[in-house]
Amino acid sequence: MSERIKLEGLPNTRDLGGMIGADGRKIMKGKLIRSGQLYKATEADLAYLSERVDLVVDFRTERERTEKPNPPLPGAEMLHIPIFESLTAGISRDKESDKAALAMVGRDPEMARQYMSNIYLGFVTSDFSIGQYRRFIRLLLNRKEKATLWHCTAGKDRAGFAAVLVQTLLGVDRSAVMEDYLRTNDYLDTEFASLTEMVSRMTGGGLDERSDQALHFLFGAHEDYLAAVYDKAEELYGGLEQYISDGLGISAEERALFRSLYLEG
Repeated sequence: MSERIKLEGLPNTRDLGGMIGADGRKIMKGKLIRSGQLYKATEADLAYLSERVDLVVDFRTERERTEKPNPPLPGAEMLHIPIFESLTAGISRDKESDKAALAMVGRDPEMARQYMSNIYLGFVTSDFSIGQYRRFIRLLLNRKEKATLWHCTAGKDRAGFAAVLVQTLLGVDRSAVMEDYLRTNDYLDTEFASLTEMVSRMTGGGLDERSDQALHFLFGAHEDYLAAVYDKAEELYGGLEQYISDGLGISAEERALFRSLYLEG
């Protein structure tokens, strides 16, 4: 499992170091960090990260970044690599997208689940998203001295799939990848409570069972979503490994370099 970095304002920041990769070798600690947006980082959080991070990759849309800009992180380069070209309800978290997502809450929960599954499929079917993840992996092939931190808003979808790609490249077992992906739900309970309260205010009352379930489908990490990506990658490329090779264009030599950069031993 990735190791949670306990920060004051950032609940879902984790170091992939320590996870078991190819040939039983562990991922190096202090090199690969996944996170949610840095907007709520405290002074103490920023001081901690500035000592350990020299590259921050922001996967959010321009509107998300404008509404909730990252604070400066001394000593770190800040790069913007948006995974989506447009706003996406349930994933991009600007005001307009949140409003569209919350409008779904009162509808069929299965519709919300299918909607999110389809969004995830874009990670392996959208030429734009594929190109942006390719850029990200190639950045990591030029390792910085300290850690690279990548994030979206909550750190579960766009950043979560980036973590899946990194872990897969490093030979982490699929079951461990899935377990780590789902671990996000343990760290975002406070944010989910805020969303529930927001919906309750909008509707003038508490959530009924169907609305609560729809909200969980829209803003939680679910095994179905990542399983759908694996299935689509199998259909289109022959598996996620082949998606990385053929879709992202990562050669066998680059994969070997990636492992030499980020695995111990």
